Order: sequence, then C-alpha cells, then structure tokens
Amino acid sequence: MKPDWDELGEKFENSKTKLIGDVDCTKDESKDLCERFGVKGYPTLKYFTPGDPDGVNYEGERDLKSLTAFVKALGPSCGPNYKKKCTPEELEALDGYLALPAEELEAKIAEVNGLITSEEERHEQVQKELQATYKASMEQLDAAKKKHLPELKLMKASRSKPADAAAAA
Repeated sequence: MKPDWDELGEKFENSKTKLIGDVDCTKDESKDLCERFGVKGYPTLKYFTPGDPDGVNYEGERDLKSLTAFVKALGPSCGPNYKKKCTPEELEALDGYLALPAEELEAKIAEVNGLITSEEERHEQVQKELQATYKASMEQLDAAKKKHLPELKLMKASRSKPADAAAAA
C-alpha cells in the first residue's frame, strides 16, 4: 500500500484543498497524536473535512485508483458552515444540535462515543474468540493430516497393480 499512498501524495502535492500525509505511530513523538485520533492499527487511513476536527476512518478500497477517486470527490460535508450540503433530515438534526446548550451537546457526544467504543470492544472480543477458534481448528486439521495423509498416500498408491508398478520401474 505504501507505494500507492506515496504516489497519491505526489498527485495532490500542489493541491490547495487536499493534503495527503502520513504519521508513523510506532515512534514516540507520534504516539500522542495517534492516540488523540484513535489510531489503533496499521494502516489506519483518516480523512478530515472542514469543520470535522476528529476525522473519519476511511473504509474504502486501498488501491491507487480508488484512493484517487475518493480524494478528488472529497470536500465539505453537512455542517454549520455548509448547510447546503445537508439533506433535509441532516439539516433538521443539525439545527437541533445547534440549539442545545454546550454541556448537553458534549454529554450527547460522549454518550454516542461510549456506545461506539462499547461496540468496538465487543467486536474486538468476538474477533479474538474467532481467532482462537480458527487456531484450534487449524491445529486439529494439521494433526489429522499428519496422522492420515501417509496412510492415504499408501492407499492411493495401492490402486496400481504390481505389474503396472514393475512396468513403471
């Protein structure tokens, strides 16, 4: 992916509205930044649009063609400064959030972040369980092959008649 990412950066290096960059989260000087934006694995791709200080995880295809198309289409999204980008439903919700006192809005944000975090933790647990099940299954399969393949090979070899074996030698 790194070569495609570097080429993507080159394609947009002179853009006044798009910036392609990368951060090495394994380095001490980057750890705070990576933690702030919720980067937990490599490669995590995030994109930021005007008015979105937290960014969004990019979940699309990671080849150069797909990334280029995504970046070209990227622009402001629905928000207080870009209401024309909102659907009627988004505009109604946005107006409701804008009317909330700051403390209440922050409480709602914390609540929804908590729900998402809880689901991420649940998903990670399921993933660990699936990995453990897969590992156990693979070990069982390997043991069965180790035990039975030599015998199966002899059985298959026995299909040949001795005369066929002599002619082959």
